[in-house]
Amino acid sequence: MENRVVGHFLDGRLVKGLSFDFSPVKPVCRIHTQTDSTVPVRLADLKALFLVKDLKGNPEYREGKTLEPHDPRRIGARPLEVQFRDGETMVGLAPAYTADRHFFFLLPADPKSNNTRVLVNRAAVVSVKEGSAAGTTPGSTPAPGTAPS
Repeated sequence: MENRVVGHFLDGRLVKGLSFDFSPVKPVCRIHTQTDSTVPVRLADLKALFLVKDLKGNPEYREGKTLEPHDPRRIGARPLEVQFRDGETMVGLAPAYTADRHFFFLLPADPKSNNTRVLVNRAAVVSVKEGSAAGTTPGSTPAPGTAPS
């Protein structure tokens, strides 16, 4: 399966392209760049791997960080706010989050985001807040199976 990806490395480097062999359980994936080179990428070397709609994105767009209470993606997912070591904060939904895994997926809070989902490397994270502390709208309730903070 073809995935458009943007890899943000822990050291600040960036690689964009297509990956045909990406899997969160495999330690390495290959990214075919727009310059027709293939770059092997160790997931452990990444801050996060962003699966995107478009490799160009829109640098002018400011992504929303508030989870809507009736977003159908909330079913079975945990609302999270992730603070990265580089200062970036992401708010989203984690469909299969457990605190003991090295990697987890995050669906962005903003459904108009260029990111469809993000594979987060826990080694790049300072903190993870769950439930209402994760940017949910006032008066909203956590997703089923999610304990409030």
